[in-house]
Amino acid sequence: MEIYKQTNPATAVLDKTTPPIGYVHSIETFGSVDGPGIRYVLFLQGCRMRCQFCHNPDTWNTGVGDEMTADQILADAEKYKAFWGKQGGITTSGGEALLQIDFLIDLFKKAHAKGIRTCLDTCGQPFTRQQPWFDKFEELMRYTDISLVDIKQINPREHKRLTGWSNENIFDMLQYMLDHNKHVWIRHVLVPQRTDYDNQLIQIGNYIKTIAPIVDKVEVLPYHTMGVNKYEGLGLKYPLEGIEPPTAARVKNAEHLLHTADYQRYRDYPNYK
Repeated sequence: MEIYKQTNPATAVLDKTTPPIGYVHSIETFGSVDGPGIRYVLFLQGCRMRCQFCHNPDTWNTGVGDEMTADQILADAEKYKAFWGKQGGITTSGGEALLQIDFLIDLFKKAHAKGIRTCLDTCGQPFTRQQPWFDKFEELMRYTDISLVDIKQINPREHKRLTGWSNENIFDMLQYMLDHNKHVWIRHVLVPQRTDYDNQLIQIGNYIKTIAPIVDKVEVLPYHTMGVNKYEGLGLKYPLEGIEPPTAARVKNAEHLLHTADYQRYRDYPNYK
């Protein structure tokens, strides 16, 4: 597999005569950690970031995976609709789902027409206000109930060292979401020797306060080593060799500094009753 081969879906011309194709890495039919309720989680192929703590390097390549249309996805997802309850629905994750934005628009628009709640799990890296991508993003947001957004690093230089990319456009995306009152969950992966520093956690906590009106939940995701075997199988060097997961005390400390207890609106969404 050519892990580093990349295409640029944002500039691809969409054939209007056929529905967009989604390149799917895998599907989880009873997801309980990727949005509210029980969810049908669609993991899409493709990611430009090279996060040192990534546990799914097999999702990096674009234009590979199982080819599926929105109609095929929805036909499969609806088999599990009885288990979703009032808050469940469909979540798209990755990889980076926004790299397949034409497919997402088709999927979320059709899901909303069926009364299915939609959730976008994204790191925000593809976000731009340049056209035609920005118009597509605005259309996607019309059919997106919740976005799960990763804040990997608050410092642009450190973010680039950690992921290969800066983060200015990610915070610009969050500003857009604030300006348009979009529900978000903020997530932060806690990695010893990389993101587990009190001063940085305090800065992230202070930033989250500035967008508090739209933040319904803040989550600390402890780093784990479950992806090591994937790197070995792909012939890649594991970037965080020798780094162990954070202790329970450090996770609790991060939750305190990010003020996770202050963001509890996810328990009672007005539009989820």
